[in-house]
Parts: sequence; structure tokens; C-alpha cells
Amino acid sequence: MKHLLSSLFPAAVWLIAISSGASAHPHVWVTNHTDVIYDAKGQVTGLRHAWTFDEMFSAYAIQGIDHKEKGLFTREELSGLAEVNVTSLKEFDYFTFPRADGKKVPLLDPTDYWMEYKDPALTLHFVLPFKTPVAARRLQVEIYDPTIFVDFEPAKDTPVSMVNAPASCQLQVDTPHTPTAGEQLRLGQLDAAPLDPFSSFGEIFANKFVVNCP
Repeated sequence: MKHLLSSLFPAAVWLIAISSGASAHPHVWVTNHTDVIYDAKGQVTGLRHAWTFDEMFSAYAIQGIDHKEKGLFTREELSGLAEVNVTSLKEFDYFTFPRADGKKVPLLDPTDYWMEYKDPALTLHFVLPFKTPVAARRLQVEIYDPTIFVDFEPAKDTPVSMVNAPASCQLQVDTPHTPTAGEQLRLGQLDAAPLDPFSSFGEIFANKFVVNCP
């Protein structure tokens, strides 16, 4: 699984695993904000993510990228890194699992993707369009890595926003699950006995939100 994820966020993931001694999962930390995007008909057309990576990952990821001003990177200078990331994410379903009234929502390839470097951390911005806009009474979205190599944490102030949503729609953001003693033990064993991408264990720790539209 480390080999698979090394292609996800280029060589930086592999370097972080090596430098940390690969003692426990996760190895990369992401703070996530998501916009739920609506059209004029009140249908959800997609999700807009902003993923801010931890400083260690960010420092590795920018190594070797040409830039004009020390300590600063423009959107253009990071465009290649942004493209590699969104392209690689497809293999993992973008770690994003939406359901409309209980049915899986197919996703298209990301659009409007770009990266910024600030404070000093990388943030990947991208839109995940739905293959078909949905007008669901209940839209549930889970964001997680099934292997728990990458940890997703909701942004503290505003983890989720609704853009142009009908007034009747109500947003519910669930509090992240706190591991039990048994789950904590399993997390500590993942480097010796890693999860595969089809495991359901990672779903326990998903960032989850629900939009109800009566």
C-alpha cells in the first residue's frame, strides 16, 4: 500500500514514511474544507475541496520545484504538482464517497484544480463534478482514506459550506470518531499489517456530512 500511495502524492509520501521510521499510521495529515455546489434548479452539481497538507509533507512536496522568489510559490509554479496530484487521486476515488438517497454518486474528473503555498503549507483546491446533477432529499458525503495512510481532519471553523443551496436544505456535520482502545491498537499495527483499499476499517474515521432537503 505504501507503494500505491507513493504515486498519489509523488515521492514525498514515501520520503515521509522513511523519515518517520514508518512507526504508525497515518503518515500524511490533511485539513479539509468542502463546498457543496448547487445549480439554479436546486441540484447538487459537485463538490469543491480545499485540502491543506501538514508542514512536513508540504516541505517534501515542494523540493525541486523551480520558483523565482525564495519561500514563495505562484499558482503557475505549482501547476505541475497540482496536475500530478489530481491525476493520481483518481485511482483512489479522490477519497470522496457521496451518496444521494442511499445510492452512490458517480464522479467526473476534477476541474479547476490548483495549489497554493502559505504559512508554510500546501493547499490543493479542486472541484469534483457529479456525472449527473442530483436533487436528493438526503445527500451524504464521506471523505477518508480506506488505508488510513492519509488522515483527513475537518477544518475547525467551517468544515463544509453550501453554495447557492435552496433555503430548505439543512447541513449536518458529524463529529469525527474517536478511536476506541482496540481501534487505537489496530492503528498502531498498520505498518506491519497494512489495510488494503477495499477494507472498511478506514471508513470508521471518515469525515462525514449530510445535507437534508425536504
